[in-house]
Amino acid sequence: MSKLNIKTGDKVVVIAGKDKGVTGEVLSVLPMDNKVVVKGVNIQTHFNKPKSKDDKGGIVKKEGAIDISNVQVICPTCNLPTRIGRGVDESGKSVRICKHSNCGAIITTKVAKVKKTTKKSK
Repeated sequence: MSKLNIKTGDKVVVIAGKDKGVTGEVLSVLPMDNKVVVKGVNIQTHFNKPKSKDDKGGIVKKEGAIDISNVQVICPTCNLPTRIGRGVDESGKSVRICKHSNCGAIITTKVAKVKKTTKKSK
């Protein structure tokens, strides 16, 4: 499986499909399906039936997944949609780089990490 250039928390613009031109934040990445879920894009409606007397039915709207090839990352430095390149920073770590000729900035994503808890065995 190839490495994806889009990560959770990236700001992207949709370049194809019914929501073309819409910008949003990536909520999740589905690498096995080559799809991403973007906030405010591909809104799907689900009609819930009441399951019991006390339960209320209703209409639920949520974002659906779109193909990863239909979005492009917005560079935080030059604020333009860009292709992503790979490079190595000073510490030797692989980083994502903006491919615009005059920019070349490193693209980073600030995502809150979830702390994993482990159960102690007795």
